[in-house]
Amino acid sequence: MLTTHRFTEKVVFVTGAASGIGRAAALAFSAEGARVAIADRTEATLEHLRAEIEAAGGEVLAIRCDVSLPEEVEAAIAGTVERFGRLDCAFNNAGVENRATPVHEIELDEWDRILDINLRGTFLCMKYELAQMVRQGGGVVVNTSSGAGIRGVAGGAAYAASKHAIIGLTRSAALDYARKNIRVNAILPGNIETPMMDRFTGGDVQKAIDLEPVGRLGKPEEIAEAVLWMCSDLGGFVTGAATVIDGGWSL
Repeated sequence: MLTTHRFTEKVVFVTGAASGIGRAAALAFSAEGARVAIADRTEATLEHLRAEIEAAGGEVLAIRCDVSLPEEVEAAIAGTVERFGRLDCAFNNAGVENRATPVHEIELDEWDRILDINLRGTFLCMKYELAQMVRQGGGVVVNTSSGAGIRGVAGGAAYAASKHAIIGLTRSAALDYARKNIRVNAILPGNIETPMMDRFTGGDVQKAIDLEPVGRLGKPEEIAEAVLWMCSDLGGFVTGAATVIDGGWSL
């Protein structure tokens, strides 16, 4: 990835930051000068990331946060603003996969778990992020949907439903805030080389590779680069977009 200084003095908030796409994005934002607030439920790996960013000379705030809990999300945004003074970009990436199950066998607790984290969590983050951006006069939000947000996935109804809904949420918010100097977009990753993919395939990632027309999994850094572009001035005319980055999987 080409390192520039697109985000010098910018403040960026990243959820699901402890691993995978979130981790790659946090590192990329920091490398380009951003002050980064990293949020995740997994404290140990979050602390490893904090130490890595600091060792590279970055300024970082690590926040343990369950995005499904409004009080924790509100506190995370408030803590970010208290530490850094503002919020320029937010990458709402926290999410979980479901256990592969046909619809009639999905337990209600499992349905609620997926929707609470993936959809409710994205909404809660947006609620408090956008309120801050309105107060300060602008900002950018990027949400993680999925290739499963535009197609069906056998055994993945809960996950696909949550990711379809994120696109609708993103596009509606883009219209709500278009004249307030706030852009809202979504990325739709395909099969990416992350711990989530390992869990979903039971360690047999070749099954996911076989689904990709390009013959490989995507890299977290490739998704992160798209997020940075959306948040940069070069993406300044983009809002309400649902950008597919999936190696042709959804075609």
